[in-house]
Amino acid sequence: MRLLLDTQAWLWMQAASKRLGTQARDLITSPTTELLLSAVSSWEIAIKYRLGKLPLPTAPDRYVPSRMRSSGVEPLPIMHAHALRVAELPDHHGDPFDRLLIAQAQLDGLTILTSDRMFARYDVTVRWTTD
Repeated sequence: MRLLLDTQAWLWMQAASKRLGTQARDLITSPTTELLLSAVSSWEIAIKYRLGKLPLPTAPDRYVPSRMRSSGVEPLPIMHAHALRVAELPDHHGDPFDRLLIAQAQLDGLTILTSDRMFARYDVTVRWTTD
């Protein structure tokens, strides 16, 4: 399974793994799961860090790549097709970061790991961070 980690799910995976349910932890640790983190999540993390809304032990430009390497998470770039797909999505969700994650999951055939129940309103496969 190719699993796209929502920003919050990735952050919990790094620093608060006890917040993840048993099923989410099993998915993340399964050798058959390919873990992906979108560039949009790095952008969201950088913005929230800069605004003082997300404390990190080091700056995002060091924290994110280092933690991705150590946890075996692969980068998912943002392509023009991903960005343009956002215009076709229903307006269930107003968060531009999440809308782009949904577009990426749809176009690339990915499952999303998230705690955001709004994702279920889209045509995308979702796994939940909590049981």
